[in-house]
Amino acid sequence: GNGFLYNNSDITASASDTAEAIDFSIGSGSGITIGTSPNESRIYFDEGGTYFLTFTAQIYSTNSSTQTFYFWPRINGVDVQLGATRASLHANGATEPVTKGAVFDVNDGDYLEAMWAISDHTKGSLEAFAATAFAPATPSVTLSIVRISG
Repeated sequence: GNGFLYNNSDITASASDTAEAIDFSIGSGSGITIGTSPNESRIYFDEGGTYFLTFTAQIYSTNSSTQTFYFWPRINGVDVQLGATRASLHANGATEPVTKGAVFDVNDGDYLEAMWAISDHTKGSLEAFAATAFAPATPSVTLSIVRISG
């Protein structure tokens, strides 16, 4: 299975320093299925094997105080040990992409979730940006999935 999933809407957290799963609302691929309500954050693998995943989030701050963002994978509801990435923004209106790649061994029917948290949920988001006259739109999050062996 291979796939490319993304969300082209802003994503906000409902609470500070609280783990929340990211919904990938749009995508395509073979052997990969996005869960249905209330589990839209789950990405199911139809075929077991070894997969290379590349996750990118467009982090955005709406305040001049430092905002820290955390990202990590969960497989079948369990956090992947030593899997977290964190990044901080220090200026109002600051934005940058955070990217992480990882290799996962999964079985038929396993699911992955991309988790995130922010230090102050009122002062930052995962931001989607509209297209401009000279550049295409920027999704808030993307996930590329490539099966490398099975």
